[in-house]
Amino acid sequence: MPKIKSNSGAAKRFRRTANGFKHKQSYRSHILTKKSTKRKRHLRGMKQIHEADRQLINRMLPYI
Repeated sequence: MPKIKSNSGAAKRFRRTANGFKHKQSYRSHILTKKSTKRKRHLRGMKQIHEADRQLINRMLPYI
């Protein structure tokens, strides 16, 4: 059987952890002047992928 290609967009957005996948939060790339400092600070870290989405990510990234 041939290898399955990874989804290149998903490979750039998700990283595997021991408990699943992590991803960067949205709303942090531009138009930051109108957002409060507190809001930007809370968007800083990485978040875990929700359990319901884990199977979709596994399908897009078979070898990661």
